Amino acid sequence: MATPVDPPNGVRNQGKHYFSMWQTLFEIDTKYVPIKPIGRGAYGVVCSSVNRETNERVAIKKIHNVFQNRIDALRTLRELKLLRHLRHDNVIALKDVMMANHKKTFKDVYLVYELMDTDLHQIIKSSQVLTNILHRDLKPGNLLVNANCDLKICDFGLARMSNTKGQFMTEYVVTRWYRAPELLLCCDNYGTSIDVWSVGCIFAELLGRKPIFPGTECLNQIKLIINILGSQKEEDLEFIDNPKAKRYIESLPYSPGISFSRLYPNANVLAIDLLQKMLVLDPSKRISVVEALQHPYMAPLYDPNANPPAQVPIDLDVDEDEDLGAEMIRELMWEEMVHYHPETVNSEL
Repeated sequence: MATPVDPPNGVRNQGKHYFSMWQTLFEIDTKYVPIKPIGRGAYGVVCSSVNRETNERVAIKKIHNVFQNRIDALRTLRELKLLRHLRHDNVIALKDVMMANHKKTFKDVYLVYELMDTDLHQIIKSSQVLTNILHRDLKPGNLLVNANCDLKICDFGLARMSNTKGQFMTEYVVTRWYRAPELLLCCDNYGTSIDVWSVGCIFAELLGRKPIFPGTECLNQIKLIINILGSQKEEDLEFIDNPKAKRYIESLPYSPGISFSRLYPNANVLAIDLLQKMLVLDPSKRISVVEALQHPYMAPLYDPNANPPAQVPIDLDVDEDEDLGAEMIRELMWEEMVHYHPETVNSEL
């Protein structure tokens, strides 16, 4: 539970109050009343809370010492920029970014999201019976779910724009088990099909209640994929532009593959057909997002009007390879805070 505590060094900042959760100090705006911690990871701690001005329940994520690691700071900034623009029923809403006390010295960032009941990872692990932008890190833990089965995607720190000009996109993305073959094989070019692969892995996990490719490291991950999909024809390996990676694939023992209908004998035949079209090694032959939505298994749920194009182009203006120093990242992050607190626009704090 949230335990009220004294401020550090006895100095209380105006408009803030202090709580301890999972041995983590939360210094949050007084309008938010914390309830309990609900999640923890490398990024920090998340707690549920109530906005007593609106009586709305929210989730507050504290990102501790955000500037300690430049890459983590850039990913936080990228998520702030993306979520300010993204408005979709299936994307988590960022409701507030708490204003820091001092522009030049703040270290922690507090993000306020809409509160969801659980995530898909917890549902897959449970005994509950299941019925029927490049995100780059789609996995069950990043798919939040409410009791009424509303689903929302969260954690856009690794997201990229698919049309970014000449941008090199790092291969180390997506938790390994959900990582597309073109990323595992260090291919230089990839697109939205990497998210289709990740969704296919999640779909398989829903059907079988366990990960389909639980690799222990990169090479083992590739072996697991080939063992199930089967050895590939030469033309299906043409997408691999890394000669060493291609030689490794060709050196693997022959595998006839394992049919998805054998892996998931109780699954709907249309579900098996969709899975087969999503988990294709060659990304150019993988089903597209729109095609997947229009597939007979998904068609009854597909509403083309629910996916309108962006109203304005989103320019992230943030990349891990750019020469952005800590002070510039701090300045850009401060600007994101000001979007939620325009009353401070003329204040340097």
